[in-house]
Amino acid sequence: MRRRVGLTIVVALAAAGWIATAPQPLGADEVARRPGDAARGERIFHVGGCASCHAAKGAKGADRIRLGGGAALVTQFGTFQPPNISPGPDGIGGWSLADFDNAMRRGISPDGRHYYPAFPYTSYARMTAADVADLLAYLQTLPAVAGKTPENQVGFPFSIRRGIGLWKRFYLASAPVAALPATASPAARAGQYLVEGPGHCGECHTPRTPFGGTDRTRWLAGAPDPEGKGKVPGLTSATLEWSAGDIAEYLKTGFTPDYDSVGGSMVEVQANMAELPQADRDAISAYLKAVPPQPK
Repeated sequence: MRRRVGLTIVVALAAAGWIATAPQPLGADEVARRPGDAARGERIFHVGGCASCHAAKGAKGADRIRLGGGAALVTQFGTFQPPNISPGPDGIGGWSLADFDNAMRRGISPDGRHYYPAFPYTSYARMTAADVADLLAYLQTLPAVAGKTPENQVGFPFSIRRGIGLWKRFYLASAPVAALPATASPAARAGQYLVEGPGHCGECHTPRTPFGGTDRTRWLAGAPDPEGKGKVPGLTSATLEWSAGDIAEYLKTGFTPDYDSVGGSMVEVQANMAELPQADRDAISAYLKAVPPQPK
């Protein structure tokens, strides 16, 4: 009798775990119902920094839109390979909008597997369905690139992708992170969407918990470099003393107020930001001045 009860409990727990870790795709009504606009999608492409990860390392000019996969991201959890996202058969050429949206906002592959959160879908989850559709429309205009990237190198227990489903229950959310003051300007609120959503700035500039999720109680406070190469600075007014104009100018030109120039991994980010309309750079800087300050 006891053995039967114990077996029942084990089966029940296993079933509960299987349900808790299952992928949770978007509903049909959550995916955009109109075709994307490629012209609008180009802006989202630059905000999201797609070329920084999915183009070849050091790519310049036209090579920045050849998205056959970029340099490996080496972390404490394993080595992750940014995949080919060009519109060819080795990339996302056969994907539907629902496939793409589930990848972007839910971290789910077309074959129903969890993506590793080295792909910053925890930020992209805050994007609108329309922006996701526009981004896909733009990606479909880019050159097809042949070739698959190498497999990720992830050891046990992180190699069990199903477990990411439980992780997502703690770290995947579509709600805004920062509580802006009631007096925050429309520009700051527009910047919140860009920074917290497609811009995914918090993925590098926010400390992480021992489980690898961003610590939202220390939003944009600065963090160790995810590849172990020093520190990523804080972006709130407690540590970044630049004016809103200084921040916007840095994003446009790469020059700091004291005439230093952008360096490290921020070189790629700044190159993307320089492609944006000035209103977007102003919005990002307004948000960073409005977000609650975080000490180092």
